[in-house]
Amino acid sequence: MKGAPGSFTAGLPVLVAQSGLRAACKPEIIGLTATNSPPFQCHRESNMCKPESLSARLRAPVSALLMLLVLAGVCGTGAVHAQEHPLVGSWVINEELSDDPDEAVEAAIIEAGGRVQRKWFGREEKERYRGGPAEQELYDRITYDPILRIDYTEPEFWFGYADGYQRVFHSDGRTRSVGANDHYNSGGEDFSFAAWEGETLIVEARPRDGGFTLETYTLEENNTRLRVALEIRPENFGATIRLVRVYDRQQP
Repeated sequence: MKGAPGSFTAGLPVLVAQSGLRAACKPEIIGLTATNSPPFQCHRESNMCKPESLSARLRAPVSALLMLLVLAGVCGTGAVHAQEHPLVGSWVINEELSDDPDEAVEAAIIEAGGRVQRKWFGREEKERYRGGPAEQELYDRITYDPILRIDYTEPEFWFGYADGYQRVFHSDGRTRSVGANDHYNSGGEDFSFAAWEGETLIVEARPRDGGFTLETYTLEENNTRLRVALEIRPENFGATIRLVRVYDRQQP
């Protein structure tokens, strides 16, 4: 078939052999002046004028060149299509497998000696503990937002939440990382840092209110499910809020 790759590579050694034969037996082809001096004279008894000898000499380097080209193509393809980390993607909350954030907050309030007001009649309002000072927004995002988007280019992580809220931090041991949001131009800023423990990502955060969070991210179910264990301690809060959030991978 014309233009087929196999036809080209099959004819390449013959083409090179024929060209080399003409150059070897006719020095003027390669810009040399024919003389009677031994280096440039074509003797009948010399193997250089025998096609079968020249083809044998050229066939090996041509084959090696073709093999190098193939290997270069394979290696180049592998570099372009490097496998991304399984944490990368969009994750949506699985409410059935996750703890109720409001109940977790109430458990901490009771542990700290506080009292919880409940409605005896009517349905409890969902996300009733969401809100508060702007410096505590990080707590709300990791506790209530239903979608978590993760990107990772080693060693930098990017976590995206609703309303454009984002976190950028690193997993290479540095103690302080990039601030959470660009629109906080005044006052303090949230910051996070992370480290790997085996296949588990441990993230610590220092929100602007002076509290802290400890977050543990673990992949489950053949990387289709993300389990996030949270320990949250806002400043001036009497006890630590503990809950587990379970996310399912959102298909593109």
